[in-house]
Amino acid sequence: MKKIEAFIRHEAFDPIRAELLDMGVPALSILEVKGSGRQRGEVERYRGSALMIGVRPKLKLEIVVEEGEVGPIVETIQRHARSGEAGDGKIFVLPVEGAIRIRTGEGGEKVLQGREEPETA
Repeated sequence: MKKIEAFIRHEAFDPIRAELLDMGVPALSILEVKGSGRQRGEVERYRGSALMIGVRPKLKLEIVVEEGEVGPIVETIQRHARSGEAGDGKIFVLPVEGAIRIRTGEGGEKVLQGREEPETA
């Protein structure tokens, strides 16, 4: 199992989310974060004064998938998040040693994306 962590601009989220849903990847975590990279912030004007904004708002996506699903997901994120400008973000792929569904106690890859039939009421 692998965990994909992607730091992206807010405007890139909707097309990424739509394509991930089409690919059958419904489960992800989204966090609003702030950070700085090579761009080192931007100068903005407020009431005639120049202000250096050192950190920029981003979204952090966290997705845990089987190893074979990493390539298409990373390609999707890159395609929609890349503008060619500084600040497009970063993607990290990390190993995951285990996963446990709290409700049932099940473990392993069967607790990942779409591994069970939806419950009917």
